[in-house]
Amino acid sequence: MTYNVGIYARYSTEMQSEASIEDQVRVCERLIQGREWQSLKVYSDQGMSGSTHLRPGYQNLLEDARKGRFEIVVAESLDRISRDQEHIAGFHKIMQFLGIQVFTVSEGLISELHIGLKGTMSALFLKDLADKTRRGLEGRVRQGRSGGGKAYGYRVLKGDERGGREIIQEQAETVNRIFSEFVIGMSPNQIAHGLNNDQVPGPSGGLWRDTTIRGHIKRGTGILNNELYIGRLVWNRQRYVKNPATGKRVSRRNGIDSEVIHDVPHLKIIDDALWQSVKARQRAIWKATEFDVNPDKTPPYWTQRRATHILSKRTFCNHCGGSIISVGKDYLACSNARKLKTCSQNKSIRRPDLENVVIDLLKYQLMQPAAVSEFITEYNNEIKNQRSTVSKERAKQEKYLRDIELKLSGLYDAIADGLRGAGLQSKIDAMENGKAELISVLESAAPATVSLHPALADLYKEKIGKLANVLKDPKICDPAKLLIRELIARVDITYNGTHWDISIKGEISALVSLAQNAKSPPKGGLNHYALVSSTKVVAGVGFEPTTFRL
Repeated sequence: MTYNVGIYARYSTEMQSEASIEDQVRVCERLIQGREWQSLKVYSDQGMSGSTHLRPGYQNLLEDARKGRFEIVVAESLDRISRDQEHIAGFHKIMQFLGIQVFTVSEGLISELHIGLKGTMSALFLKDLADKTRRGLEGRVRQGRSGGGKAYGYRVLKGDERGGREIIQEQAETVNRIFSEFVIGMSPNQIAHGLNNDQVPGPSGGLWRDTTIRGHIKRGTGILNNELYIGRLVWNRQRYVKNPATGKRVSRRNGIDSEVIHDVPHLKIIDDALWQSVKARQRAIWKATEFDVNPDKTPPYWTQRRATHILSKRTFCNHCGGSIISVGKDYLACSNARKLKTCSQNKSIRRPDLENVVIDLLKYQLMQPAAVSEFITEYNNEIKNQRSTVSKERAKQEKYLRDIELKLSGLYDAIADGLRGAGLQSKIDAMENGKAELISVLESAAPATVSLHPALADLYKEKIGKLANVLKDPKICDPAKLLIRELIARVDITYNGTHWDISIKGEISALVSLAQNAKSPPKGGLNHYALVSSTKVVAGVGFEPTTFRL
């Protein structure tokens, strides 16, 4: 009787030659020769690990086995079929159930004994290989070399410097752009959109995505979280484990004590101040409790949504204290009145009208020309005082330098006349060092000081007059809104039957009062003043501000 045979062959990595499949098939066919067997079909998987059963060739082998296409399976060795103990045992059970024998060139007919021993040996081999690979990578990282993977902004060196990195200047400029735009308030989505519009290739040569920029803060992934940009090479921050059900890798955070950190200052792209600014904004976006308690969990998307309007989550009902919410397109109303029916203030207000009050406040009342002129005068007076202080200090240093030169000249003349003494040379050396330091200080250019032009008030008024148009510009509207929101703590509104009373609290009110009534901030500084002050706007039709008071 002639038996049909299914041959299975596999190699693990792309670094192995495709000829490996042919070699395995050849030795399997040699086993078949001289027996009453015939090769029916070859099932193969190229560049796939034996630790997963999600292999196309392997799955086709199982499918044809269930259809009764062959009676015998032949492979070079048992670990070609699988290196996973569970999978190889399951495969053997299926073949036994279907009445199919399994032969390998190395072991012959496979029995339960082979399954137990070879399965264990294969599993130990994988673990030992992983440990040795990890040990080798750690050694490379401790030498400042690449531990695997590519980082945007760098190229990996080859040859004698294999494993080293060097900065790609063009990509480094893009990294700086991403960090700078994020700091001024742009979202990763907006940054990616801008890069794609400017046809800047992404890390893989394709389009930029917001996830590439955002990444995961605690895991150190993404452009904004890669510490290599500040000259710190971090390795072994996370590990990957394979889900036995799906065969897919899942990342897990390692403990801090498992991390390997090596300073590589020559690879620094981002300055420390810009990096810290990015981290500060990330902390402000994430909920602190969620971020600290469960760093591997991303907060719900609604907790990270950026405010789309100037007064989002800043407006309250002055009648009951409830939040003012959106009740339709461009309309706002008291949440307690609309949802709970516990407030009598049912009237709604148009969002653009309310925002125009704040914009008008900035446009016309933030700083009066007289206040700006006073500020310019005081600033220039302070600059003059600083210049005077610097000039006096420089004159002292020049006089001290002349004194040192005079003393040195006398000492050199004395030596020329034959004077010798203990410690004379050391004294001359000390004076020469002092002279060199003074020359270095005096030669370094004094920092330039900028005087504000007296026409700044008119220019300022012109720019502020364009504020409404600026807020419509998609490129800078979000950073501008963010800055305005930082000036506002809360806005309380009440409808009194004829018009709306609008009370604005926060730093903006202090600035308005400062412009109207003061030449200098009160004691405690602007922030202290802002916490205890407010500006009331009584607005009727058109919401033109008419009065401002504390």
